[in-house]
Amino acid sequence: METYPNSRHIPYAPTETADLYPESDGKPMAETDMHAVAIIDLRHRFDNFFANNPDTYVSGTLMMYDVEGPGRTAVSPDILVSFGIGKKLRRTYKVWEEGKPPDFVMEFSSKGTFQNDLGHKKAHYASMGIPEYFLCDIDRRYLPTPLMGFRLKGGTYERIPESVDGSIPSVTLGVSFHLLDEGLAVYDEATEDWLQTPAEAAEQRAEQEAAARAHEAAARAEAEAEASRLREELERLKARLSDD
Repeated sequence: METYPNSRHIPYAPTETADLYPESDGKPMAETDMHAVAIIDLRHRFDNFFANNPDTYVSGTLMMYDVEGPGRTAVSPDILVSFGIGKKLRRTYKVWEEGKPPDFVMEFSSKGTFQNDLGHKKAHYASMGIPEYFLCDIDRRYLPTPLMGFRLKGGTYERIPESVDGSIPSVTLGVSFHLLDEGLAVYDEATEDWLQTPAEAAEQRAEQEAAARAHEAAARAEAEAEASRLREELERLKARLSDD
């Protein structure tokens, strides 16, 4: 009687590069719900801000590898922005394939990460040549100051001074970061307006369109009323002429 084995023979070993460059480090995206919301919110604001820039790539919590081969090191920034590489979907960020490191990285520091963010990660991002590195302590409990920015100079990061209002400017992105009571906000220095999420932008457009329709309706009603008044005036003038 013929029998069938419960396992099938695999004639070769898998050679997927995912074995060498895993797409996940097995860690949760964020330490708390507050951190997860902050990461997602900033990602959405950057997605909307760079929506019309087809060469600008925005991502977050994506595995990033600095060099090819077994000597590679991996890190997963909470937020990254990279210019000139296109918006295509990526499984990982391999610096040698993209031809450059990201231009901007932000980490949302927590109790379990703030020491690494200020130490090893800071040195690692500097060695990669990432022009700007920002930190945000959404809990306001762990970093020396809740919002910190660093700019690369001579291969090391120098602290970016805070503005008078406590915000920190990013020359790379052309924005400034503000830690407000309701959370992290980003200000567009060129348009002098706050960055919006796609949902906020859609809501604002809907409100503007509704206001424009209301204005058009009011203008139309006013024009019709004026036309009616002129017709009545013309009829009265005709009546006086006929009496004469």
